[in-house]
Amino acid sequence: MNLSIHTTFLPHLDPEASLAFYRDILGFEVRNDVGYEGMRWITLGSATQPDVSLVIEPPAADPGITDDERRQITEMVAKGTFARILLATPDVDATFADLVAAGVEVVQEPMDMPYGVRDCAVRDPAGNLLRIQQHPAA
Repeated sequence: MNLSIHTTFLPHLDPEASLAFYRDILGFEVRNDVGYEGMRWITLGSATQPDVSLVIEPPAADPGITDDERRQITEMVAKGTFARILLATPDVDATFADLVAAGVEVVQEPMDMPYGVRDCAVRDPAGNLLRIQQHPAA
């Protein structure tokens, strides 16, 4: 098989706050912005990775989910226990400083991990965990 990652999804609780975070703070470009029945899906991505996208979507938009499940998912999103994503940067310390200056919620300051990367962790406006890693030079 010849597979590649094309798109991944993260839930949002406030599309405008999430859009401002991913576009204005992280610098992702907006590729699509779709509304349907009071919900909104926003596709974003790095200009350096045109074939890889992140879609921020309403939590539990699947019509097969019960109201109780939707409530539980929304609570988990708000607590930051539902979803996460790993991002990479050539300089995690500089990226972290920029995020702190922008007022982003910090979970972990940059540190060297025993598995060979230096990383930090922050939360987006919905509570999703973003780990940002700097891989060692080859």
